[in-house]
Amino acid sequence: QVHLVESGGGLVQPGGSLRLSCAASGSIFSLNGMGWYRRAPGKERELAARISRSGSTDYADSVKGRFTISRDNAKNTIYLQMNSLKPEDTAVYYCNANIRTTYWTDYWGQGTQVTVSS
Repeated sequence: QVHLVESGGGLVQPGGSLRLSCAASGSIFSLNGMGWYRRAPGKERELAARISRSGSTDYADSVKGRFTISRDNAKNTIYLQMNSLKPEDTAVYYCNANIRTTYWTDYWGQGTQVTVSS
C-alpha cells in the first residue's frame, strides 16, 4: 500500500508565501514523476507544477515565476514553494505521484487547502 501525505497548506495574505510538502511512503519499488494539481471552487482540477525523477519541471502559465517545485529522491518527497500568492491561487492542492509497486499506478494525496485572502 502507498500513501501520499501532504502538509503546509493554510491561510495567507495576498503577496505572501507558503511551502507545501508531499511525502510518499509504503511499498514503493520505484517512483517516477510527481506533481501538484489544484482545484479551485467551481473549477476543474488543473496542473500547477510537476517534476520528473531527473528533475525536469513543468509549470502552469498562471504560476510561472512565482511557484517552484523541487524533490528529494532520497526522501520520496516533493515540495512546492509558492511566493507572491494571489487570491486566485486559492484552491485545494493535491499531490500526485506515478509509483511502481507491482505495476505503475498514479496515486493521489488527500489534498491540502490553500486560502489567499486579506
